[in-house]
Amino acid sequence: MRFSLTLLVGLMLSGATVADQNLGLPPLTVPIDNPQTDAKIALGKHLFNDKRFSADGTVSCASCHHADKAFTDGLPLAKGLNGQTGTRNAPTVINAAFFETLFLDGRVNSLEAQALGPFTNPIEHGLNNHQAIVDTIQKDAHYGQQFQKVFAIQPHQISINHVTKAIASYERTLIAGNSPFDRYLFGRDHSVLSQSAERGLGIFKRKGNCLVCHEISWNNALFTDNRFYNVGVGFKRLTPVLDALIAAVNQGKNSDNFPLTDAQRSELGRFNVTKLLTDIGKFKTPTLRNIALTAPYMHDGSMKTLEEVIEHYDKGGDKNQFIDKEIFPLHLTQQEKVDLVAFMKSLTSGQPVTIATH
Repeated sequence: MRFSLTLLVGLMLSGATVADQNLGLPPLTVPIDNPQTDAKIALGKHLFNDKRFSADGTVSCASCHHADKAFTDGLPLAKGLNGQTGTRNAPTVINAAFFETLFLDGRVNSLEAQALGPFTNPIEHGLNNHQAIVDTIQKDAHYGQQFQKVFAIQPHQISINHVTKAIASYERTLIAGNSPFDRYLFGRDHSVLSQSAERGLGIFKRKGNCLVCHEISWNNALFTDNRFYNVGVGFKRLTPVLDALIAAVNQGKNSDNFPLTDAQRSELGRFNVTKLLTDIGKFKTPTLRNIALTAPYMHDGSMKTLEEVIEHYDKGGDKNQFIDKEIFPLHLTQQEKVDLVAFMKSLTSGQPVTIATH
């Protein structure tokens, strides 16, 4: 293993070590066919920020994942081409390298596959095909040199798979651990949390029922179980059509042909992937790391503050026939709610660090 010069300088200035920065995180698994290198990471970062890979030259991956907003965009719903608004909130890319599935409905299982989707989404990048990206790259001499250095190929050999491998390699460097919570629990430094945050951890683990989905293991904490739940958010959009949709599915009809608005189809969540009725309205458990920096919240961006989120769970969500059994009234006191917020703020790390392995 070796480390990029940027990382080494940053660590020396801060007095931190790589182990410090990864405190609270599990080992990172890197695909055998896409090893990390400094050059590949640098290329991926360039591609991630290139607006030419959109129909009108205004949208890049970074348009929805801003480094200064913990790799979100601060909007309720993501915006794309020509200012079009999507149907879901843009999730953070930080620590996505550890996720078992990507997108809020879990429709792909690798960062490489995830990188493909937005380019041809009509609302996001709006390209007709991925070849448009390859054509742009092949005409750029600097890109040609970078791809030759990274993949040992000539410009005419560049494919979209090389592009997504580079982007995924960059995204695997967006790692954030070593929060006050990590130093408290895994570093055994009990001076770093306020009394309120310390009480909030206890509520998180017990009365708040948060630990069921936002897991903390004995030696790391991703704050997600990588599973899918209907938590009673946004489901009212489906109410007018739900009975008819269920009847159609039970009759063996293709749900993709069922007349729904874009917003309604989005609210089907995991069902869109599995086609199982029990998955209607389920979305992937988000990580809570850096949660204080990634407002607004929920898959539809409908909650502006952590306080609103806690109120939602405290009342047991908005009831629907598919809501998860783990969602029920919590009866938290006002002080317990304050303490929970204080704890969640303790999950904020510094800037992600870039680690290259060979």
